[in-house]
Amino acid sequence: MDCTVQKDTLVEAVSQVMKAISTKTTIPILTGVKMTAGLDGIVLTGSNSDISIKSFIPLEENGNENAVVHTPGQIVLPSRLFSELVRKLPDEEIHIQVDSRLTTKIVSGASEFSLNGLDPEEYPNLPVIDEQDVFKIRKDLLKDLIRQTVYAVSVTETRPVLTGVKWMIQNGQLVCVATDSHRLAQRSVPVEEAEDSAIHTLVIPGSSLNELSKILDDDDEQTVDIVMTANQVLFKSHNVQFYSRLLDGNYPDTSRLIPTESKTIIELGTKAFYHAIERASLLAKEERNNVVKLRAESSQVEISSQSLELGRVYETLKTEKFDGDPLRISFSAKFMMDALSKIDAQNVQIHFVGPMRPIIIRPIGDENILMLILPIRTF
Repeated sequence: MDCTVQKDTLVEAVSQVMKAISTKTTIPILTGVKMTAGLDGIVLTGSNSDISIKSFIPLEENGNENAVVHTPGQIVLPSRLFSELVRKLPDEEIHIQVDSRLTTKIVSGASEFSLNGLDPEEYPNLPVIDEQDVFKIRKDLLKDLIRQTVYAVSVTETRPVLTGVKWMIQNGQLVCVATDSHRLAQRSVPVEEAEDSAIHTLVIPGSSLNELSKILDDDDEQTVDIVMTANQVLFKSHNVQFYSRLLDGNYPDTSRLIPTESKTIIELGTKAFYHAIERASLLAKEERNNVVKLRAESSQVEISSQSLELGRVYETLKTEKFDGDPLRISFSAKFMMDALSKIDAQNVQIHFVGPMRPIIIRPIGDENILMLILPIRTF
């Protein structure tokens, strides 16, 4: 293999695939990054047991020359070292040459490195995906979708399926749900789907979605193609392909958790409510459950918390709207702040059924987002 690549292009491609490479893997070759130079460009691949990322460098794009392939071929290079190296090379052009013994010579300006490569034939093949079930979604929407749901996945492995986000596609709508059994986040968006309108349900690991979000740039105009199979999902963006395995198991029916009625509804400014909880949590987090109490009656809300050692805090907020019975309830400050921090709307509507029933949080002006947290018994 013999090729010349522009440094900026290579640095970006390597940093994308590095997000899929784990140093803790039990398969030594997966600690490397695979580089394949072909007639149409250069492909970099990184993988672990859960996700795989392919980044493609076309020879030419928008009139700019990215790379020249003198001799096609492939090599696997130690990822950590290669990633550091390409970032720190002095010249704008990097020349990479691999000999028959897999020794890789990397030259840039007056710097010359020689790395011992690994046999690319030993690198596992990426899953071959039959691109039948495909739908499209705007990139900015996908990032919002991940941000507003993935925070509620379970971080413990006791029920592995809850460490993922359930995606269900039905009638041109994608509904995403995450729950750790103490809270829930749900968001739906319209999608352009493929010809068949069958219902598709998949559970994508939360960790995969977090990594995907990091490699999506903020180009609102671009769409991402999403390809579904029985055990893999593939996200195809501009020159990047992101594969993730899916989680097995039956995701619980979360619709039964969501109350259909409410006895008290209050509307508050999202930021004001968030900051009041944040101040109350300064004392609350010294205690075991990080509990904040809320008392709502006649157009005002009192938020309080106490620490046996440090003292107590009270704060009163005026509601934008108050409807229903007076109420006292306690909940985790962290859970409430996590939910409120994902809401972009100025005002938020909170529905209460009773002191031990789920609390529903909805942004005003967006019916497609719902967040739920369970209260904590304190009285």
